[in-house]
Amino acid sequence: MGSKLVLFVVLGLSSAIFVQALGSSGAAKAQTKASTPDLSGIWSRRAGATGPDFLSNSKEPEPLMTPWAETEYKKIRESYTSTATGYLNDPVFNCMPPGVPRVYSIDFEGIMEIIQIPGRVLQIFEFDHYVRQIYTDGRGHDQNLPPTWMGDSIGKWEGDTLVVDTTDFNEKTRLDRPGHPHSDALHLTERFRRIGKDKLTVDIMIEDPKAYLKPWGGQLTYALKPDWKLMEFMCQDNHTFDQFIDESAKPTN
Repeated sequence: MGSKLVLFVVLGLSSAIFVQALGSSGAAKAQTKASTPDLSGIWSRRAGATGPDFLSNSKEPEPLMTPWAETEYKKIRESYTSTATGYLNDPVFNCMPPGVPRVYSIDFEGIMEIIQIPGRVLQIFEFDHYVRQIYTDGRGHDQNLPPTWMGDSIGKWEGDTLVVDTTDFNEKTRLDRPGHPHSDALHLTERFRRIGKDKLTVDIMIEDPKAYLKPWGGQLTYALKPDWKLMEFMCQDNHTFDQFIDESAKPTN
């Protein structure tokens, strides 16, 4: 009964945020400065991609890891490849929060909605309806914030690009589908840029001196889906994720 009550409250809060955000999405352009680029809309990663992205492709060159990260990564990979369904050992398939950038590469489409309101940019992900708030009102990072699953995100505009700086992560998530680990020193920089009307790119730079010898990352490409809406895709309703996982993106030996 207690877990159902918690789920009801969480869903209620998510729905309230979602309804409020939808109510403002139509006016987002009018509420922001005329010089501020408009990133709003529903975006699909698969529709915009020309091949596997760096968060899903286990054949990408490995980043240079510290001994600690190498040991952790080896254990994770062994758990993923021990059986045909070992990839389900990924914490997200046990309904744990995905963190960032892992949230971009869970389901087939990587669907998200971006909504701009004064002082904030909201990302609403179809997977579990996670809401990420990126503060663009000039504030710095919250110095009293404990480590969190999704981090503390602040953003600023550099010309036509939204630059997002995220810190204050815990070490409980994995960076990508292959299972690269990170520490609580993770520092994420993302650069969102709209290319014309229908294309969005997100350049991601990962820095973590406890886990990696130098920064690494890549680019994600999204296509605008103006006729789509976010569907309900709750982890609690999908205890096995086979129907949502891209076969080509499953970890391989």
